[in-house]
Amino acid sequence: MNTAWVSDEVQPEIEDLESEVEQKQRGKLQYSLEYNFRIQELKVGVKQAVELKAMDSGGTSDPYVIVYLTSDVRKRYETKVYRRTLNPIFNESFTFQVPQAEVSESTLVMQVYDFNRFAKHDIIGEVRLPLASVNLQHVIEQWSDLAVASKVEEEHLGEICFSLRYVPSTGKLTVLILEAKQLKRMDSNGLSDPFVKVHLILNRKKWKKKRTSVKKNTLSPYFNEVFVFDVPFSQIQNVDVVISVWDHDKVTKNEPIGKLFLGCRATGNQLRHWSDMLSNPRRPLAQWHILQPPDGVDKALGLKSHLKLPLHSR
Repeated sequence: MNTAWVSDEVQPEIEDLESEVEQKQRGKLQYSLEYNFRIQELKVGVKQAVELKAMDSGGTSDPYVIVYLTSDVRKRYETKVYRRTLNPIFNESFTFQVPQAEVSESTLVMQVYDFNRFAKHDIIGEVRLPLASVNLQHVIEQWSDLAVASKVEEEHLGEICFSLRYVPSTGKLTVLILEAKQLKRMDSNGLSDPFVKVHLILNRKKWKKKRTSVKKNTLSPYFNEVFVFDVPFSQIQNVDVVISVWDHDKVTKNEPIGKLFLGCRATGNQLRHWSDMLSNPRRPLAQWHILQPPDGVDKALGLKSHLKLPLHSR
């Protein structure tokens, strides 16, 4: 009995040691950071790597580095590929426009990959540096151990705040679109021209829709626009409210930034907001929601089905 208890206690330490060895084998990366407060620009220098993990059968690697900020994962830079070396010298620098207000919310990610002409490129390791944790008042130059790469983060699409109110006696559903923040940049100038669509779906068919005005060149639009829908109490359980944020484009077609849906078959925060609305009739309830990838929401709306209710012909 005691032996089993001892081995249980010792085991995690052995695993810790193994993961420590695994960590060390990935190598180190030297880089520099310089933030220009006047023009709100971050310059990242990828200097060199040493003792990289060998990924190829010949005991070597063909390394290159991908650099991006979590606040805008679409903007990625890559260094040149260096053939057959575990100690590449890159000496390349990349520039990001980062408003001062966003610096503390961003994380710099530098991922070292092994290039492979005929297969998927393998990730050797990464450095993640939350910018809130470093002093950008002066130039930083440092070494960091490469860590095991974390799962690819879902792109941050932004957040939206709106209120819901339902009056069962009159069958009036009121949706007040208040504001959005930290929206994904969709335009070349690093901004978007957002507007919001509100769709009502009844029994999985599009039923009613409204939209807000377009707000130009902003990632934090303020709308304060109200929409009232007639939804009889007998139908409220069968309705989904789909809120989607779009980027308006005069030349090409409008692009969706993100969306979410509320209703009895929603989940998480969306279901909680909907349930709170139903249990507090006549009271407007406002809440922030995180936008989700449009494809995922469309899939959820198409796949989830209501319980089949018996139908009467009379």
